[in-house]
Amino acid sequence: MKVLGLGDNVVDKYVNYQLMYPGGNSLNFAVFAQKLGVKSSFMGVFGTDREGQHVKKVVDEIGLDNSHSRVVEGENGCARVEIKAGDRIFLGSNEGGVTRTHPLTLTKEDQAYLKSFDLIHMGLYSHVNHLLPALKAVPAKISYDFSDDFTETEIQNAIAAVNFGFFSMSDSSDEDTKQFLHEHFTGNNEVLIVTRGAKSAFAYDGQNFYEVVPVLKEPVDTMAAGDSFLTAFLIHYLKGAGIIEAMEAGNNFAGESCLIEGSFGYGVAY
Repeated sequence: MKVLGLGDNVVDKYVNYQLMYPGGNSLNFAVFAQKLGVKSSFMGVFGTDREGQHVKKVVDEIGLDNSHSRVVEGENGCARVEIKAGDRIFLGSNEGGVTRTHPLTLTKEDQAYLKSFDLIHMGLYSHVNHLLPALKAVPAKISYDFSDDFTETEIQNAIAAVNFGFFSMSDSSDEDTKQFLHEHFTGNNEVLIVTRGAKSAFAYDGQNFYEVVPVLKEPVDTMAAGDSFLTAFLIHYLKGAGIIEAMEAGNNFAGESCLIEGSFGYGVAY
């Protein structure tokens, strides 16, 4: 199996520690997939500032193929966060930096490269929605993280083009969650999943609902818990696990992720 994280990379600046860590939904997916033993790559845009140089150095150090990424003059994606009792609180961002201001366009070489993957993951903050039409031509399944502040318009712009969709809805009741999944499931979807923080997660495959209670551990840092859940779910599911088994694998991996500072470590002072 070969997988690709397509889109965003950021540094998360922890203002109360004066440390910055590499992250971003698409990059996190690629890193976590590699941790799970899958051949994994990242394709995105790095800035030329110190933040971008740090992320690029880490990506190279851990051995992720990023041969089709770009380095563009300007600010790398950056978010400011604060950690309180192990929980991460977002304070603001530069909205993706060069990932947003210089969005990826595909060359013929890129198009051939994308055809080599079994799964491509992207998300609401990846700034690559404009590539969804082109991705119809690749054999890979498409995964999309709608995060927790999606709008109905944003759902409709992407949902029919993806095979797997993930939503975070911590305040949603069981019945509202099931209704949401049923209403938004399309013919191209394989599985849609809603995670709800400490409450149970629900999946829907167009016929049945599946519910799994998360593994609760005292967190060191909840950054990227959702990214780790969806990555482990996807890898296990595509390797043949049932939906419940894959969700449980996602819960276990997310619990482990919450014991690591930053999305996956590699913090430096700023």
